[in-house]
Amino acid sequence: MKYLVMKFGGTSVEDAVAIARTAGIVEGRKQSGYQPIVVVSAMAKVTDQLLLAAATAARGDRAEALAVTAKLRARHKATAADLGLEAGGRQEPKVDFITGGVTGGGALSWLDAEFDALDEVLRGLAAVGELTPRISDMIVSYGERLSSRMIGEYFARRGSNGGALDGVHVDARLCIVTDNQHGKAVPNDELIEQRLKVHVLPHADAGRTVVMGGFIGSTVTGVTTTLGRGGSDFTGALVGGGVNAEAIEIWTDVDGIMTTDPRICPDALRVRSISFEEAAELAYFGAKVLHPATILPAVKKNIPVLVLNSRNPENEGTRIQAVASPCVNPIKSIAAKKRLTIVDVVASRMLMTHGYLKAIFDIFDKHKCAVDMVSTSEVSVSLTVDSNEALPAIAADLSQIADVKYEGRKALVCLVGEDVRGHAGMAARLFNAIKHINVRMISQGASEINMSFMIDEDDVEDAVRSLHAEFFEDPDPAIFDVEARDARLARPARS
Repeated sequence: MKYLVMKFGGTSVEDAVAIARTAGIVEGRKQSGYQPIVVVSAMAKVTDQLLLAAATAARGDRAEALAVTAKLRARHKATAADLGLEAGGRQEPKVDFITGGVTGGGALSWLDAEFDALDEVLRGLAAVGELTPRISDMIVSYGERLSSRMIGEYFARRGSNGGALDGVHVDARLCIVTDNQHGKAVPNDELIEQRLKVHVLPHADAGRTVVMGGFIGSTVTGVTTTLGRGGSDFTGALVGGGVNAEAIEIWTDVDGIMTTDPRICPDALRVRSISFEEAAELAYFGAKVLHPATILPAVKKNIPVLVLNSRNPENEGTRIQAVASPCVNPIKSIAAKKRLTIVDVVASRMLMTHGYLKAIFDIFDKHKCAVDMVSTSEVSVSLTVDSNEALPAIAADLSQIADVKYEGRKALVCLVGEDVRGHAGMAARLFNAIKHINVRMISQGASEINMSFMIDEDDVEDAVRSLHAEFFEDPDPAIFDVEARDARLARPARS
């Protein structure tokens, strides 16, 4: 059986039209001899609205929180009706109090039951006034729970009307087993593989198209968790690795990985192929097409990942593979990560003292704060972090061993390419291109495929445009989609 895991993002399932288009894409893959396993995000913007409802309820504003979910209820019911699901079975829905799932009833019946349960959680939250990570995960999980079941039912209805699909919904929380770090849970690969064999593969082997929600999981005791924002990509990769899929397809609303953000550079090019390492670097350092952890399960099993556009399914997208294809250009893509803070730690009295760096990093580890970039001298260390929540506590601990100050509103710009370190003159080209911009920190040599530096947030777009002009003046057509770029730029501007 040729399993193919297909993950669809929020814009690919945002309404009935998008869901029908997604179904057509899945049918095409099935007709090509693959057995799709589908992972879907919440409908576009739903996660943000659920977070808003949770925060509003935690402030004690129950009415406003319920007004948010009332709009979400109406949107989901309207989409179900547009998909022709309103006339489903008539039996009363039943709630599974272990998984929180609802079975039975037509689409509108179970949707009402789910939203009734969500509203009860919000009423309780408004009364208590404390939004814990566990409750936040429970509330935000509804986005994927609702979308995946609705799409599973639509696939089943479409299949019963003569289509290639025979859809079945599987609650992802039965399969994606994690620890209890709510908000950013760590998956258990071994248990996930075991659960997939029990709950997913029997359906797939029988020719049914399984639909699961991304982003959500549960502990071994059944408590709902989430993998962090953008975690639906991660779910797709976990499922792909767990079933040893032929490929993992990430369907979004862009044609693939680009040489940079096309909103900054209209002449950005689609990258035809890229290595696992390059894609992982780009994802971590700000490229929004992929979740940073997506690549890891694929790397372990050497499963190719394709980034594709559900609004332009004929486009070949970007293929992420183990070994990078030869490329004339030293740089494949430029990413930028904003909202960073630089922490400067200076301690003259620690000169030549053994364990100074360990003491600093132990403090960051204590507060579970990840560090993006590090620069050191004899007595000073500069670090960058992307979370300000723990900074006051971190600064207080660091002040016991050093003088500390931090600056916010910084950004990291990262240039990624195969063997960047081995190309003579790279640093000269880079800094000549941005000579008009003040650079706060520099990192080169730590990675063979990455050069990065820190600047003010306000300078990001200027820096990216200057670098793109420098490194992509003559792009390699074997790696970059030059024809599509030229055709796009040749179109007359809309008035």
